[in-house]
Amino acid sequence: MQPATNRLECSTPEAEGIPSSAVLRFVDAVEKSNQALHSMMLLRHGRVVAEGWWTPYAADRPHMLFSLSKSFTSTAVGLAVAEGRLTVEDRVVDFFPEDAPAAISDTLAAMRVKDLLTMTPGHAEDATGALHRAGEGSHAADGNWVKAFLAQPVAYQPGTHFVYNSAATYMLSAIVQKLTGQRLLHYLGPRLFEPLGIEGPTWEMCPRGIDVGGWGLKIKSEDIACFGQLYLQQGVWRGKQLISADWVAAATSYQVSNASNTNPDWKQGYGYQFWRCQHDCYRGDGAFGQFCIVMPAHEVVLAITSGAADMQKTLDLVWEHLLPALGSASLAENQATHEALTERLAKLTLPLAQGEPTSSLAATVSGQTYRFEPNEQGLAALTLTFQDNDAQLSLYNAKGEHQIHIGSGTWRQGTTSFEQGAPQSVAASGAWSSPDTYTLKVWYDETPFCLNLNCRFVAGQLYFDRSVNVSFGPTERPQLVGRLA
Repeated sequence: MQPATNRLECSTPEAEGIPSSAVLRFVDAVEKSNQALHSMMLLRHGRVVAEGWWTPYAADRPHMLFSLSKSFTSTAVGLAVAEGRLTVEDRVVDFFPEDAPAAISDTLAAMRVKDLLTMTPGHAEDATGALHRAGEGSHAADGNWVKAFLAQPVAYQPGTHFVYNSAATYMLSAIVQKLTGQRLLHYLGPRLFEPLGIEGPTWEMCPRGIDVGGWGLKIKSEDIACFGQLYLQQGVWRGKQLISADWVAAATSYQVSNASNTNPDWKQGYGYQFWRCQHDCYRGDGAFGQFCIVMPAHEVVLAITSGAADMQKTLDLVWEHLLPALGSASLAENQATHEALTERLAKLTLPLAQGEPTSSLAATVSGQTYRFEPNEQGLAALTLTFQDNDAQLSLYNAKGEHQIHIGSGTWRQGTTSFEQGAPQSVAASGAWSSPDTYTLKVWYDETPFCLNLNCRFVAGQLYFDRSVNVSFGPTERPQLVGRLA
């Protein structure tokens, strides 16, 4: 097995005490349970023992981390603490006197940096929505997320009430930028990203140019693995102490209770932007299955990216198939099993669109433009063009034409600006799922998201259905009916 880069040594599962059969069972289980993993990297003793990317995802592509970004924000705070720029006991309002409300409540006055780190600032609910509203409508010119956060009612004594609160992490980013004069991304550059070999990270910003902190970081799977290994090694990387061992211990230990959550791995306690797990493990994680799992007792790090709706299920499969096998293998295990694992990991792929490569309708509808009445999706028209085994989807909205190239029996890479306005990397596969219906899967392959599109052609009309695999809101859109232009 060849590593994605030379940052991490490679080994075999058996050489590090893990049966290849256990990794095979894990891969089988995640695929059978439809968890839509995009990548996995399993490290033991600092060496990569198994890694794989499900096509169209690839080792050299970054992936959205969502809330796994929070653990990097925590690291920035730890670095700033080590540099003497602040302490976790500092009061939040003292950093932003110009943005504090005229009347500061006793509970707001009591809010500390530590309360932001532990998701206990005293809010009754996540304040992130209030931050977004500060950049919308009549407030768009303001975009002052700090002021919006400080204006929220602090219902509980800070430090006593856990509510998962991405806005609290944003405030940590804002504090670091206020103290250093640098975006979080740039502050972490020479202190974390460059020593770990993390190249080209990007981070989403608020309207005022502050990295959002609680989400928005994009890096590669191996970058996640190196980050986890750094924490496993108590902040040491290649003989150099990058992060204080005291910070690593505090950040990853039980700081506050989150027992009101229902899923078992979300009620084991919370640290400084890290979750405690079952089995005395800890993790950073992000929506739809972005994981950096550290198992200290076993010297194991597991990095995962995915588009999974059930994150607890992914963790359950780790505990079921991988954890019990750690330390149970020897070099003498069946060589054929190791070879089978190597072959399997090299051929991982997400399911293609299922159906026939063509249909008797293909020539009739090819190149025809179907127009839609005004709709909430903003889709004005659609054209499908078929030629040999190639296909092209053209979607039209107020910003013009947006093309997606489609593979038949394979993934076709490309870019489209249909969803976000700016070009995004996509990989598409299409097939005729029935004689009158062409089905497409379009993975935004630096994100967890896959568009599922159905185009059913009946008597000169197009019935268009659109859904997404995972979402913070509804996953399905209302059906649109298009008519020939």
